[in-house]
Amino acid sequence: MAARSQDPGGRRWTERLLGGSARETAPRPPRPTTEAPRAVRLAALLVGLEALAAVVVAGVVLWLTVTGDPDSVGRALAEVVYVLLGAAALAACAVGMRRVAAWARGPVVVLQLLLGAFGYVTAFEAERPLLGVPVLACVAGVCWFLATPEARLAYSDR
Repeated sequence: MAARSQDPGGRRWTERLLGGSARETAPRPPRPTTEAPRAVRLAALLVGLEALAAVVVAGVVLWLTVTGDPDSVGRALAEVVYVLLGAAALAACAVGMRRVAAWARGPVVVLQLLLGAFGYVTAFEAERPLLGVPVLACVAGVCWFLATPEARLAYSDR
């Protein structure tokens, strides 16, 4: 019976049937760390501020939903969720930019285009310049910092 439970290679029948445990993989090589240039750090700071502002906006919308009488509670809560998802994306991109991660720059540019459209509509079409102009200024700052030669070189080296 003992001869039947093990094969000549020393493996048990359960290992042959179900597969054995995975062997330990080789340790990952250390990831090279590069210091982010000043322009990239400032852009990451502005993107982080945008994320913080989005969290505040979500809190205000949630507060108005709870204390007020919205037309649709579901739609208002969906807005809160969407704004929080945008804030999470901005925060993740800010961390990625601080680390000069190649994946972070593209989403930041796309989010800046969306925020720029939002700021323009808020400032000029909705006639709320106190809300829209700071958004436009922050978007312009992020785009400016990412367009500097040192920021472009930091991402081209990656």
